[in-house]
Formats: sequence, structure tokens, C-alpha cells
Amino acid sequence: MSRTTGQQSLGFEAEPLAPGQLVSWPPDMPDLGDGWGPLVADFLTSSAGRALSLRLDQALAAGQTIYPPEPFRALSLTPLSQVRVVILGQDPYHGPGQAEGLAFSVAPGVRLPPSLRNIFKELQHSLGVAIPKQGSLVRWARQGVLLLNTCLTVEAGRPASHAGWGWEVLTDALVAAVARRSHPVVFMLWGAHAQTKRALIEAADTQVRHLVLLANHPSPLSAMRPPMPFMGCGHFAQAADFLRQHGEKAIEW
Repeated sequence: MSRTTGQQSLGFEAEPLAPGQLVSWPPDMPDLGDGWGPLVADFLTSSAGRALSLRLDQALAAGQTIYPPEPFRALSLTPLSQVRVVILGQDPYHGPGQAEGLAFSVAPGVRLPPSLRNIFKELQHSLGVAIPKQGSLVRWARQGVLLLNTCLTVEAGRPASHAGWGWEVLTDALVAAVARRSHPVVFMLWGAHAQTKRALIEAADTQVRHLVLLANHPSPLSAMRPPMPFMGCGHFAQAADFLRQHGEKAIEW
């Protein structure tokens, strides 16, 4: 499949994407502005980015289904200059119709996955927010909550199947860019994959002290396990206190 290099001129598909499935790589690219845009462009033309693109091309050519249809949606909905909270997960949902390009989020009408249900339960426990009937987190993203996974694609039915393919190089750069901002940010790192980014945040050359919160992944397999159970972690209350102390408007979860 052909692609351009340099500043990306990524061809748009003549036909719309099948629901929940990439049909070619690179996908239709949103306007990522002058915050995320240069980082993504540099990655796609780097050796790691080209290697990732080749693997994705090969997977698609072999007939594999890859989610989500818009891997960069979190970046398009939450510009770098507006990030106030980062929620970092592992990789997209791998079931049909679930992943919508935002960590932990599913489109309206899709049954709540167990991890998202646990997130809503913790939010209710932490701040008294009623559990929503639908699982789209777009409203969070538009308030400055960056819903980012450490990997941005996954093969259908195979969780963590694209771990180590190269996405981590890009998500390292994205997290580091947020950490360098001279603006206080809350980082919620859920699970071992997300917590690999902790050193990037702590190494950022900035005078601002960010709030870094650690817990197990909200999956039922780990949400209650020691040493950092997700359930009862209080992250949402801590984030609210931190934002208030720094004169920030509260997130309407």
C-alpha cells in the first residue's frame, strides 16, 4: 500500500471504514494541530513508525481485523494545550464494536465492559457520581481528559496483541510532551503497562509538580488485588482536590 513520507499526506479512503475495522494503514488522519501533529508525523516517518506501519499493513493484508477504526481519536478530541488529566490504559478493547479510539470508552448503545463498569463504580464511591447507562467518555475527553492507551491498536479477539510493535515509542513521546507542560496535570496510571510511563513523567524538565496516581488495572482480574487495588483507590477524589488547589475547573465526570 502506498503512503507518503515527511509531513503526512495520508490518503483518505473512497469508501467509509467498516464499523470497528481498519481497512488500510495509515487510517484517515484527523487534524491534530500544532501540539500532537508534529509528534505523530515524526513518529510515522521514524524507523519505529515505519516498522509499525509495515506490520499493520501485513496484518490487514492477511485479513486480520484491527480495532479501533480511529487510533488517534483521543488526540483529536483532547489537544495537548488542553490536557488536565491523563488516564492511561493498556490497549483498545478487542471485541466487535467496542473500541472507539479512547481508552476504556465504548460507543453509546454498547454494553459496558467490565473494566469500564469498575471505573464507574470507583467514580461513584469516590465522588458520588451515579453510574451512567452508556459508556462513551467523549464528554470527558472534551474537558481535557486524555484517554490514552499505551498501544493504539489491537487484533480482534487478541488482547495485547500489538504490544511491542512500536506504539510504545509514540505514547512515550505523547506522555513526555504532557509532562513537559508548565501546567499541573493529573496522571492516572492504571496497570503495569501504564506504569512504565511513570519515569517519563518524573524526569520531565518542568517547575510544575504533577500528580501521579498509581493503581492496578480496573479489569476484574486485577481490580481488587494488592498491592494497589483499583477499587477504593480514590483517584477521582484526589484529582478533584488537586485541580481545585491549582485553581482549575472541576471535571464533570
